Amino acid sequence: MKSKWLLLALPLTLTACGYNTIQTMDEGAAAAKQQIEVQLQRRADLVPNLVETVKAFAAQESTIFISVAEARAGLVGAVKGGNVGQMATANDAMTGALGRLLAISENYPTLKSDQSFLRLQDELAGTENRIAVSRTDYNSAVRDYNAYIRKFPAVFTAKVTGAQSREYFEVTSAAANEVPTVKF
Repeated sequence: MKSKWLLLALPLTLTACGYNTIQTMDEGAAAAKQQIEVQLQRRADLVPNLVETVKAFAAQESTIFISVAEARAGLVGAVKGGNVGQMATANDAMTGALGRLLAISENYPTLKSDQSFLRLQDELAGTENRIAVSRTDYNSAVRDYNAYIRKFPAVFTAKVTGAQSREYFEVTSAAANEVPTVKF
């Protein structure tokens, strides 16, 4: 009789094992994803001010302004959508557009010394660093969560509760992997 109860209790024990840990790790990954969204939104909010500052000096560079505006709209839409892959792609597009925008400053010496431009450039650099840290934190949380739901005995709990692996935030463009060059 005791062995019968043991056989009934064993599957229940194994499937309940790790439930709280899975939930905690899932919430940690969700919080880390939210940080990426916050930083990407911060970046998108800084861009219009940067564009207006550059526009004041470089009115004839309209194609770059249009590409920055389109990249910003894509980034804002991706953040609102919440899909990690779309956010990564939109972030890459924004990086390329901002690189072209900042390259304009090389042609306008007055712009390079303008305090508003320098302050916005510093804010943008700080935001880029925050995005990198948030992306690293998110990918670490996802790695830990994904690894945990594949381990025994948590794999049983994950299957029972429907826990799915999460997507990493990955840089997809070749331009994002290139080191920028600075010319004086």
